[in-house]
Amino acid sequence: MKKINKLLLISAFAFSSCTKSVLDKTPLDIVSDAVLWNDPTLADAFLTQIYAEMTIWDLEFNPLAADDYKSGFFDITTVTDECKDGGWWWGSRAFRKYGNLRIDGGLLDYWGYNTIRKANEFIDRIPSTTLGDDLKKKRLAEARYLRAFSYFAMVKRYGGVPLITKAQSITDPPETLNPARDKEQTIYDFVISEMNAIAGDLPEISSGTDRGRASKYAAIALKCRAALYAGSIAQFASVQMDGVLGIDPTKTEQYYTEAYNAAKEIIDSKKFSLYNKLPSDKINNYRNLFTDKWNEEVILARDHNNVPMENGGTGIAYDFLGTPKPNGWGAGQILVPYLEMIEEYEHIDGSSGKLDDATISSRLWTTEELWANKDPRFFATIATENTQWRGRTLTFYNGIIKSNGDVELSNSYNGILPQGNQFQNNCGFSVLKYLDPNNDISTYSNSTTSIQVFRLGEILLNYAEAAFETGRTADALEAVNAIRERAGIAKLTSIDRNKIRHERKVELAYEGHRYWDARRWRIAENTFSGTMRGLRYVLDYNTRKYILLIENNIDGIPLAFYPRNYYLPLTIPRTASNPNLKENPGYN
Repeated sequence: MKKINKLLLISAFAFSSCTKSVLDKTPLDIVSDAVLWNDPTLADAFLTQIYAEMTIWDLEFNPLAADDYKSGFFDITTVTDECKDGGWWWGSRAFRKYGNLRIDGGLLDYWGYNTIRKANEFIDRIPSTTLGDDLKKKRLAEARYLRAFSYFAMVKRYGGVPLITKAQSITDPPETLNPARDKEQTIYDFVISEMNAIAGDLPEISSGTDRGRASKYAAIALKCRAALYAGSIAQFASVQMDGVLGIDPTKTEQYYTEAYNAAKEIIDSKKFSLYNKLPSDKINNYRNLFTDKWNEEVILARDHNNVPMENGGTGIAYDFLGTPKPNGWGAGQILVPYLEMIEEYEHIDGSSGKLDDATISSRLWTTEELWANKDPRFFATIATENTQWRGRTLTFYNGIIKSNGDVELSNSYNGILPQGNQFQNNCGFSVLKYLDPNNDISTYSNSTTSIQVFRLGEILLNYAEAAFETGRTADALEAVNAIRERAGIAKLTSIDRNKIRHERKVELAYEGHRYWDARRWRIAENTFSGTMRGLRYVLDYNTRKYILLIENNIDGIPLAFYPRNYYLPLTIPRTASNPNLKENPGYN
C-alpha cells in the first residue's frame, strides 16, 4: 500500500474520537507510507479503521452486500425459522429465503479479503514502527484477532477459502495472486491456532479506552465458537471437493474437546456472570440484558452512536425499523416471529408451550389466559396482543365480532377500529429483543444499543453442547440449568441433544445464531422447509376477548432449504476473476 486516503484516516479517528491529530498532519490530502508507519498515532489509527470495518459483528451485517446498508442486520434472522421479514413497505427479502438463493448470491454475503489485506499489512508493518513494545504486542494481537474473525465469518459461509496471511503485491506470481481454496478444516484450524497464539498478549477484558477491542476472553470465546462449529461439521457433514468442504469425522471429539476447554476457561475465570440485576423481575431482567451496555455478562460488544454511517458514524437503524408501529415511516416491527417459534417457549413449570389448535379455537380467550405462566423470556422478547410498550398498548387483532355475530373488517364499529395498531403483521407477534424503549427513534440511523458479539449465556450453551457430545452429561445439565434458573423456569432433570438445542434456540433467539446452528447440525432441510404459521386475533366487541385463528402458510409459498444451501455460493464474479476458485456444489 503506497498511499492512504485522508478520508480513510479521518473516519478511523472518528471511530476512536481522536480526529485532531490526523487533521494536524501534512499533507492533508495524502498520507504516505513513510509517514504512516513511522507515526504511532497514524499507525494505531490504521488498526482502528479495520475495527470500523467489522460490521459483521452487528448480527452478520455486511453493508457492501445488503439491500439496505442500514438494515442488513435483520437478514440473519429473517432467513431462519425464527421469523419472517415484516418490511412490507420496501419489499421483503423473503424471495431469497432458503432455496431461492442462487449463484449470484447476495444474501449474507461476506468476502472479507479487503479487511484481511489491511490486517496483513498492519501485521507486516507494525513491528518496525515506533510504537512502544507493549502496545505493539497488543495491537499486533488485535490485528490477528480481526483477521481470524474475518476468516471465521467466511468459512462458516463458504467452507474452505484461500488462506492469505501476507499482503499481496501486484508483482507476486500468478499462483499467489490467484490462490486456490484451502480446506475447510485448514481455515478452522487457523482460527483456533491464532486464538491460542494471541490470547496471552491481550488484556483480559475489554474496558476503558479499549472497550470494544479484542481481549483475552474474546479470543477464547472465538476459539470456543469456532471449535464447536468445526466439531459439528466433522460430526454431521460430509467431506466434499477433496476437503474444501467438510471436515475429517475422526476430528469430531478433538474439536468438541477444544470447545469444552475454552468455554470452561471462561466460566472458571469468574470474570463474567449471568446478568441478574433484577432477580425478582425475570421479564425485565432478561430484557435489560440487551440494553444495559457492557454489563457483567458481556465478553465483547460493538458499540454504536447516533451518527449515520454515511456521515462517518456507527449509527444503525435497529430501533427505528424494529420498534412497533407507527415507527419506521409507519412500518416498524420488521421482525415478525412465526407461531412455531412462539411455541418453543415453555411454561415456567417446564411444560410444553405448543398450542393445541382444537383447544384454542374452541372458545373466546383473554391474552392473560392464553399466555399464562409462560417463560419470562417470551414476554421479554416478544410483543403480541396487549403488550405494553413505550406507554401504550400494542394490538394485533384483525377484525371485530359485532353484537350480531358478524365480523367487521373494514369499518369502525361503535368507535372501535376494525384492526389493531399493529394489524399489518399477519403473524400476531413482533420482536422486542435489543429494542431500547429509551432510545430516540425519530430519525433513521441512531440506534445506540450495543450489539453483543459474545456473552456468557452463549458460552454456557457452547459448553453444554460440547460437554454432551464428549460424554460429560452432568456438566451439560448443569450449564443448561444455570440458563433456565436465570430465566425463571423449571430446571431439567435429564439432558439430551434435543434439549440442549431447544434451550439454545430460546435463549439465543434473534441474536444471529439460529441460521448457523441449523446449518452446522445439518437439520435445516427439515426445520427451514415447508410452510409456517401465524396467530390471528379477532376481537369480540361484547366481551373484549378474542377468537384465535391459526393462519397457515403465512409466507405465501412453501419454503425450501436445499442441500446446496449449507454453503453459500462464491458467485460468478469471484470465480470468473480467479480461475483457481471452484464454485460450491449445486450452484450453476
